[in-house]
Amino acid sequence: MAIRYTDTTDDDLREAAALSEQSRGARHIVRADEPGEDDSQEVNLRPRLLKEFLGQEAVKANLSVFIDAARTRGEPLDHLFLIGPPGLGKTTLAEVAANELGADFKVTSAPALDKPKDLAGILSTITPGTVFFIDEIHRLKPVIEEMLYVVMEDFELDWVIGQGAAARTVRIPIPHFTLVGATTKAGMVSKPLQTRFGIIQRFNFYTPAELSLIIKRSAGLLGCSVDDDAALLMASCSRGTPRVTNRIVRRMRDFAQVYGDGRITKSIVEAGLGKLRIDSLGLEDFDRDIIRAVIEKFGGGPVGCETLAISLGESADTLEDYYEPYLIQCGLLQRTPRGRIATQKAYDHLGIKAGPGASSFLPGLFG
Repeated sequence: MAIRYTDTTDDDLREAAALSEQSRGARHIVRADEPGEDDSQEVNLRPRLLKEFLGQEAVKANLSVFIDAARTRGEPLDHLFLIGPPGLGKTTLAEVAANELGADFKVTSAPALDKPKDLAGILSTITPGTVFFIDEIHRLKPVIEEMLYVVMEDFELDWVIGQGAAARTVRIPIPHFTLVGATTKAGMVSKPLQTRFGIIQRFNFYTPAELSLIIKRSAGLLGCSVDDDAALLMASCSRGTPRVTNRIVRRMRDFAQVYGDGRITKSIVEAGLGKLRIDSLGLEDFDRDIIRAVIEKFGGGPVGCETLAISLGESADTLEDYYEPYLIQCGLLQRTPRGRIATQKAYDHLGIKAGPGASSFLPGLFG
């Protein structure tokens, strides 16, 4: 399905796209694992309480019970493990939990904890009931992870004083707190660490209806209005991810304010997405390059991940961890024991005639 322009002129939108791209960069708008240059603005769009958090109804319902019970007992919430793809709101939900509990909120990421003293420094500032959030917890170094075992269970920090024969271990008491660990790769988190979390919740991709509600809320906070059909179109291009949704809303606000009356309409969204080269499934140029490579260079597949990555000049890890899951979810690629295969839907989406060696394109994906 091609995205076509309607009311706004091509020259106007080209100028608006240049303005938006120059100031913030249009590439990778739909990549939820890469922070955008203006993603700091998203902090102002984040919900503060559970009732403001849209979507993930099953996770919210369970967490509401656990928070209410902990608050009633006057105890910290049990350690919480959040699993799911990037951009779905794991960090936001951790902060929401802290707000609901009336507790301090401390946040870090596993790569930032390079040495034991880094973790000890943070734990030394912990107050009773603090919610301590560690992002990308699957990347913790073994020595840091082993320190956490004792901290999570006994709320004591093992610390070695001295060296050699004079070395001795001292246990430093830590106030009871809640550790929230978030990961996009639950399989890489060791079993001993996983079992120390009392609450485990898994995030799912959002539906277009849920994302439409998020779009309307974000647009209101940004001081602009959005039509229902425009919200649904933006939602359908957001890969089921609120982080991507909020980026698209901010970009469409740019187009609407510069070349409209400030209201985000369907025609503005259609034209804006076309200029940003985001298609009807939320694919950017590189997503389409992957599909084209499978079809044109490897006859539709099967092709191995390493070979495909080399042909595209991208790392195999990035291809496998980020791009492939969404393409598979959309039904554009299949992962088989022999390699990746392009589906009939992939041929249809790019307007390529299926068949041996076929590579003819219908004119203009965006025009």
